[in-house]
Amino acid sequence: MPLTDRAVRNAKPDKRAKRMWDGGGMYLEISPAGGKWWRLKYRIDGKEKRLSLGVFPDVSLAAARERREAARKLIAAGIDPSAQRKADKHEALVRDAGSFEHIAREWHGKRSAIWKPEHAATVLRRLEVNLFPDLGALPVAEITAPQLLAAARKVEGRGAHHLAHRIVSIAGQVFRYAIATGRCERDASSDLRGALTPHKAVNQPAIKPHELPALLAAIDGYPSIGERQTALALRLLCLTFVRTSELIGAEWTEFRDLDGKAPTWEVPAKRMKMKQEHIVPLARQAVEILRELRTNGGDSRYVLPGVNPDKSISNNTLLFALYRLGYKGKMTGHGFRAVASSALNEVGFRADVIERQLAHKEPNKVRSAYDRAEHLPERRKMMQQWADMVDAYAHGGNVTPIKRRA
Repeated sequence: MPLTDRAVRNAKPDKRAKRMWDGGGMYLEISPAGGKWWRLKYRIDGKEKRLSLGVFPDVSLAAARERREAARKLIAAGIDPSAQRKADKHEALVRDAGSFEHIAREWHGKRSAIWKPEHAATVLRRLEVNLFPDLGALPVAEITAPQLLAAARKVEGRGAHHLAHRIVSIAGQVFRYAIATGRCERDASSDLRGALTPHKAVNQPAIKPHELPALLAAIDGYPSIGERQTALALRLLCLTFVRTSELIGAEWTEFRDLDGKAPTWEVPAKRMKMKQEHIVPLARQAVEILRELRTNGGDSRYVLPGVNPDKSISNNTLLFALYRLGYKGKMTGHGFRAVASSALNEVGFRADVIERQLAHKEPNKVRSAYDRAEHLPERRKMMQQWADMVDAYAHGGNVTPIKRRA
């Protein structure tokens, strides 16, 4: 006789699996451990088969019976419900594999290998918050420019005009990846030129070279209001003009020949924006700062240890120090790169030497990959002259242009 809800709920396991039949080939299988599975026994093409209809109590008796009847209709039409289920799953996988979200996550996974973790997290967050809700489930090949524009205008509606442009750019990279992998034929973002509210890029604040003497004087006086280590860090940032994140994470194992004729800092690829090891020739003045930091830093592996010596200072330590010196909105740690670049160009150093020392992306990727020490002798001379220029700025002296190379 047919099962009842009460009988199903109260069914107890035995030492061996047992079955409770409901009719139409459907039964409840109870394992010795107490698990309860709905099964359908059927024959098709002369072969006996089994089909899972779900697990009780997730699938109730009534729901299992509905699934049984749907399967029996397929059998009556000569269709194997087990084979149909596999076909449906495959179709769903193919459909999902062609969705914008699936392809975007695949693209992101590949790009993350060469991105800094924080940048990878930012890109993924922008996808998840701004693009996946409206476009994620859609087949990438069917997304139109108006659909992408609608998603971007939601971001514009929050007043985030720059972000709107950024997410369209990210979407374009996903479309181009889909084209390259054969899942899309055109980039819908290419039709949105001029459709978004224009925005003006805002560069990070940086003083002009002629304003450097006042800043250096302020930094020298910083220990009266803050830590000596912070003042030394700002000086070192000025002399090396690396990115702030590259300096604060510096470890003593990265430095070579500090007592020799060619002192060098080798910044590992994992901390570099372009994921390529970067060589920083160290001027005499930079080495002197490092020696003082070494003396005062205790046993920490970090050049700039924080309150907890097992960690470096925070990202904001140097920025907030500049704020305290009265440079909020006028100067950032990144600004030292702009100051050095402007000053070194003005006195006559070659642009490609300066760009290499700034670790800007080399257009020729092959060249960049094999020649991490490009222009190193000239860069070493330049870094020493820059340190001498900084000393001259600090003491009110004149900076003499060099002779340009023929």
